[in-house]
Amino acid sequence: MKRLKVIYYTALLQMKCSFARPMFRFCLIANPMVNTILLYEMFKSSGREDFASYVVLGGGLMALWSCICFSSAGDINRERYDGTLSLIYVAPAGFSDIVTGKVIGNTILSLATFILSFLTAKLLFRVDIKVSHPYFLLLAILCAVVSFSVISIVVAYLLTLSRKTQLYMNCIEIPVILVCGFVFPAEILPQWVRPVSYILSPTWAVKLIRISVSTAWCIKEFYTVLCILALVTAIYLVIGYFLLKLIESQVRVLATLEVS
Repeated sequence: MKRLKVIYYTALLQMKCSFARPMFRFCLIANPMVNTILLYEMFKSSGREDFASYVVLGGGLMALWSCICFSSAGDINRERYDGTLSLIYVAPAGFSDIVTGKVIGNTILSLATFILSFLTAKLLFRVDIKVSHPYFLLLAILCAVVSFSVISIVVAYLLTLSRKTQLYMNCIEIPVILVCGFVFPAEILPQWVRPVSYILSPTWAVKLIRISVSTAWCIKEFYTVLCILALVTAIYLVIGYFLLKLIESQVRVLATLEVS
């Protein structure tokens, strides 16, 4: 219960702190609107029957990942330059619980990108997205939130070991959007790229969401992708556990919790 309280109150504080930052507000509010407009112009003449889902969901997912990159990953960089990363690391509450709370808070707040993307498409372009199975869509979004949170925790752990946090943070945003099929199906990527795509959990989270709003509904495919997503997310949890153990030994040797 103590650990859950730490995660809960850290998440609440993180949402307030994140929304107070202009960059996060830009990613949260402006990004989904701009992404939706750009995707609509890209897909309006594509002839795809499901282009509306790519416009709305693609715009929201791109903004969601941007919020995670510049908040959950960026929090490590901010804590380091504020001189508080080492204090958080040795805090009695536990470094892993604090990082988890930060990631969950940012991810929950970032879900507003889907609403803004939908409103932009609806008000500007009169785009309708029909959801035949809303409960499966809610389940898919919940699984996506868990998946994004887990991979964000792993990224945060990795960035704890390096002082080049901002460089790596900027480098992972666009490649993940392209490789994981946020804007177009991952299946159209070159053969040599697909293995990279399939080992990243956001790929399966995005695919699960698209299946849940597809007119060609297949419940067997939905549960197959759900199982794959659960398996990949579990692997990332294991990786995160061992990374935390690695951090405990390496930060004492490398002393990377400080700016210099």
